[in-house]
Amino acid sequence: MKLSEFKYDLPNDLVALYPADNRDESKLLVVHKDTGKFEHKQFKDIIEYFDDGDVLVANDTKVFPARLFGHKEKTGAKIEVFLLRELNQDMFLWDVLVDPARKIRVGNKLYFGDGTLVAEVIDNTTSRGRTIRFLYDGEPEEFYKTVDELGETPLPKYIDRATEAEDRERFQTIFASKKGAVAAPTAGMHFTQQLLKRLEIKGIDMEFITMHIGLGTFRPVDVEDLTKHKMDSESFEVNESTVATVNNALTNKKRVCAVGTTAMRTLESAVSASNMLKVKSGWTDKFIFPPYEFKICNAMITNFHLPQSTLLMMACAFGGYDLIRDAYEIAKKEKYRFLTYGDAMLII
Repeated sequence: MKLSEFKYDLPNDLVALYPADNRDESKLLVVHKDTGKFEHKQFKDIIEYFDDGDVLVANDTKVFPARLFGHKEKTGAKIEVFLLRELNQDMFLWDVLVDPARKIRVGNKLYFGDGTLVAEVIDNTTSRGRTIRFLYDGEPEEFYKTVDELGETPLPKYIDRATEAEDRERFQTIFASKKGAVAAPTAGMHFTQQLLKRLEIKGIDMEFITMHIGLGTFRPVDVEDLTKHKMDSESFEVNESTVATVNNALTNKKRVCAVGTTAMRTLESAVSASNMLKVKSGWTDKFIFPPYEFKICNAMITNFHLPQSTLLMMACAFGGYDLIRDAYEIAKKEKYRFLTYGDAMLII
């Protein structure tokens, strides 16, 4: 398929600037692949579509406050540094994005929080990127605590407002536990403790994978021929508990649902020769777009995504191109809220 086939008009007023007051009271568009039927629900109604022995698999990565504001030595020019990927924990070495990129050169020293943190630029990387080394004498845990205090929640640029205190909690799932992402696995942000308990009582299993989401997930596709697009690699882990639960469900013909595109990419990156899930960790640059044969999941929860994004392409690959495009038009007509803080879709 071609990039231009994933264009659609997204009115600004449908981009959610804030999350729903209650996580599980976001709107939910239920898309039935077999019949083409659409239903309008609240997210907490999701329990109606799963039964004893079904499995939901979510991403338990934790977003850290990756956006740092500081200044250059000598000139005092204000700069923004976005922490992308830790390269070496002991050396405090990171790949980052910098803004304004033209003013930040190899050898520059950067100061954050009245000099609490100091970094030196040691190399250039692609597209506004730099490799920096923090000149830090303490232990890694102390360093992360300092970053946590100085950093800002990395809301996407399309949420056109200042970051607020409540974003620390809401730009995170309630089951986030493994720090390492610079963007939230948004489909998981609709779950509450009450909903998890109701799922448990009904016998529905909740399992977790870990994928530390980088900005590559959201990098624009700039080639018309999708086979020529390359995803940035992201680290992932699939553990024994998840493998055992998912494979048991597959064997018993139960429903296995990926909570979000990152959970789906991770599961599809850990498929055995017999099309079952296997224990695996490492890096994946898997790019899923139509046509694609999914091996593990027969259900998917996802938000409404940007035009021409790899996330929209995956949703179309799973639900069927025409059906998902119809779903988006219905969502626009019914004033669903789009993107990170927006509403959700269940494809079954």
